Amino acid sequence: LTANSCASIMLARSSTILRSIQSSARITQRSVPLLDALNRQRKDIVVRNASRSTNDPKKSRAAVFAEELKEIRSRAVQGGGKLRVEQQHKKGKLTARERISVLLDKGSFIEYDQLVQHRCIQFGMEDKTFPGDSVVTGQGTINGRLVFVFSQDFTVFGGSLSEVHALKIQKIMDKAMLVGAPVIGLNDSGGARIQEGVDSLGGYAEIFQRNVLASGVIPQLSVIMGPCAGGAVYSPAITDFIIMVQNTSHLFITGPEVVKTVTHEEVSFDELGGARPHSTVSGVAHVTCENDIDALLRTRMLFDFLPLSWKEKPPRRFTTDTRDREEPALDRIVPEDPNVPYDMNQVISRIVDDADFFEIMPAFARNIIVGFGRLEGRTIGVIGNQPTQLAGCLDIDASVKAARFVRFCDAFGLPVVTLVDVPGFMPGVAQEHGGIIRHGAKLLYAYAEATVPKLTVITRKAYGGAYDVMASKHLRGDVNLAWPSSEIAVMGAKGAVEIIFRGMPAEQQEKEVARYERLFTNPLTAARRGFIDDIIEPRQTRHRLCQELD
Repeated sequence: LTANSCASIMLARSSTILRSIQSSARITQRSVPLLDALNRQRKDIVVRNASRSTNDPKKSRAAVFAEELKEIRSRAVQGGGKLRVEQQHKKGKLTARERISVLLDKGSFIEYDQLVQHRCIQFGMEDKTFPGDSVVTGQGTINGRLVFVFSQDFTVFGGSLSEVHALKIQKIMDKAMLVGAPVIGLNDSGGARIQEGVDSLGGYAEIFQRNVLASGVIPQLSVIMGPCAGGAVYSPAITDFIIMVQNTSHLFITGPEVVKTVTHEEVSFDELGGARPHSTVSGVAHVTCENDIDALLRTRMLFDFLPLSWKEKPPRRFTTDTRDREEPALDRIVPEDPNVPYDMNQVISRIVDDADFFEIMPAFARNIIVGFGRLEGRTIGVIGNQPTQLAGCLDIDASVKAARFVRFCDAFGLPVVTLVDVPGFMPGVAQEHGGIIRHGAKLLYAYAEATVPKLTVITRKAYGGAYDVMASKHLRGDVNLAWPSSEIAVMGAKGAVEIIFRGMPAEQQEKEVARYERLFTNPLTAARRGFIDDIIEPRQTRHRLCQELD
């Protein structure tokens, strides 16, 4: 018997004797000293017992639970264990928790559901459990602003999505919509957890539903930092922006093996669904980064341009770059020859604050530029035709790229500044059969539908239907300005004269070309009709846009 056990027995016996004596009707003189002795013995036993319980190596129930909880939390932090973490690092990838620590402000992360475990009991899964399962979820801040985050842990069951994994993501998405804060998902998952069957598939659908409900309500960003295959790809596809990491991230519906079986095409993971094809060919990825650290830092940069929700204004950053700064270089940037290209990126960088422009999808549909900048600290969406690529023509990809960006800006109250140098829509059989009519209409619809401030500056060409589409006054543009180099017409002078004066001798056509140019190679005609609010010197563009935003 232990000391505590003996003391308990002695205490019980002394108590019994005391009760027996006290209940007796006769208490004699002899029984009084015995009664006192028993009381003293009982008190000594109680004191000794209390003293032993505090010094006993066997801890109290609360202490044991505290140690057990500490051990569980320690296991949760370790993820899939040291070996799997080392394997993750060998691939050049950070762990789920390391990614969160880079993304969020130091010490700001509050984790949810660290203790949950999967509920599967099939295929021996009841003996394979990890606290928190295969995803880390919670909230934190980026530069002091609230954000909700989930980070899939590839070291635990390959990051596969279980029922509780999905429930954890659903919980933070619900919280984000409730309080009005963005959601950032760090994706690194092998897909559905096969052992859980339809429970896993149902979990995906619940996440998709929340992606749809959150669309246009709070910004949603997806960072692909590993595999993301099958049905799992549709959650990032619904979100506003997708950031991919070169060489380690992959997005595809069916993998290379299935492709080979069905179509007999041999293709690698990178060729099929890597960052390069998705940023240059498919247009799925909006930003491509070199590694995990680069991707997380770029995500922080993008986050800084965005409002927390559709109800909130974006943060206004302090800047010493005032509206009074003029850019004489803009007066010379447009070549005299209308067929000579120039870089619209140079125009944008000279207009926005501190030349700070965050371009979206820079390698896809390069004939149009979209991205975020600031004017006197206020976030704006910028769209500009790029004359160095396809002469700035609008084609299918450019129309879809710009339309989606306009609609994002409209959903979150960001003013849209459009820089126009467009000779028209891209001609060709491939474009017509590919649906340029249908896709071009998306851009027209997006501009016409937008209710945010729409500021348009025509820098050179604005021809044909493309002039109408690019935020013209006719689509309720709020402010439409033009540089002196602007040409607003149905088409170029030479092509117009060849149609109007078909059959006329070449010498006379040349005279008509000169006359057409006098009429339409300047913005005066449009200004006289009120389609252009003002003709400004290029160097004054920044100043005027800042004034109009006021």
